[in-house]
Amino acid sequence: MNRVDLHGVAGFRFAAGAAGLKKSGRLDLALIVADKPALCAGVFTTNKVVAAPVQICAPRIRQGRCQAILVNSGNANACTGEQGRQDALRCGAIAAAALGIDEELVAVSSTGVIGAPLPMAKFEEAVPKLAAQLREDHADEVAAAIMTTDSFAKRYAVTGEVDGRPYRILGVAKGAGMIHPNMATMLAFILTDAELEGGFVDTALRQSVDGSFNCITVDRDTSTNDMVLLLASGAAGNAPIAAGSKAAGEFQSLLDEVLLELAKMIVRDGEGATKLVRIEVTGAASDAEARQAACSVATSSLVKTAFFGQDANWGRIIAAVGYSGAQVDPEKVDIRFGEVPVVKDGLGTGKELEAKATEVLKTPEFTVFIDLKQGSGRAYYYTSDLTYDYVKINADYRS
Repeated sequence: MNRVDLHGVAGFRFAAGAAGLKKSGRLDLALIVADKPALCAGVFTTNKVVAAPVQICAPRIRQGRCQAILVNSGNANACTGEQGRQDALRCGAIAAAALGIDEELVAVSSTGVIGAPLPMAKFEEAVPKLAAQLREDHADEVAAAIMTTDSFAKRYAVTGEVDGRPYRILGVAKGAGMIHPNMATMLAFILTDAELEGGFVDTALRQSVDGSFNCITVDRDTSTNDMVLLLASGAAGNAPIAAGSKAAGEFQSLLDEVLLELAKMIVRDGEGATKLVRIEVTGAASDAEARQAACSVATSSLVKTAFFGQDANWGRIIAAVGYSGAQVDPEKVDIRFGEVPVVKDGLGTGKELEAKATEVLKTPEFTVFIDLKQGSGRAYYYTSDLTYDYVKINADYRS
């Protein structure tokens, strides 16, 4: 295990503050700044309703260089029209002026309530103060500042080595509700001091996102503001890591670990959630069909409420597999809760084993294994249970 407790990464500085964007008065504005323009890549929401900061940020990130990220919570600056776009541009301009860099090198990001204009006077006052407070060891404050309904800050870091030179990967993320594959109400900022070749930055990030943030669900809602950014400062001083090399494989494994652990934190923190459940499908006709089946089970409200009720109701699971669109022979399906078989060749294994499976459901984290016996396809999803508190949290979100 390469996990370490990092509060920063070489070549980056951090600052966070309370600008008054949240009614609570908590941290709500953060800056991440590279000492020089960093290689970058990004993955953004697939929602056709796209927030202003994403509209501004995505084309800038596609240029391949980024030096600063300005991110706020408490206000999404989404569905705010041309004024929202101008405000997002102005946020970037304020940061650029305070840092003495080109506006095109500033990524802007927002999360919070949709439909409200940004209180720009607060940005005008707060951003220059943040720029003057940048420090190398304040990444944990950034993780706290980007929270909305999150119950805890999400940060994960690992170390690696190439040609005898150590490097670090640090990720911070937020998300608890509006979470579904193909991005969700989540932001994630991944920083490394490794020197990477340009093309590898993008391919590495997309591969890691596909196996992490695109394999989680809380409530099947995909937000307007989602983004994952990867910035590489190169401050570790290693020879550039090129795609296809042994070093690239090692870096990819570590990046996968960081993103998957952050993704699991998001599901574990699902609004009102009490359980983290891995849905693992094997024996599908293809990996794509395994993914279909896993997603169908992971997003079923009936399955998720059964998890909350600690009810080993395998009928809901096999039904969700059946309508998933994956190739299924109902007389061949096996289902296990942990190591307890509850379905064998489409038939229940009896009340005694079902009672043992119920004990598995009482644990905070467990896996549901589903074998379709149609081929070699396999996939997984992480999901949470659906609880009373989820309704309470979202019923009161804007109040």
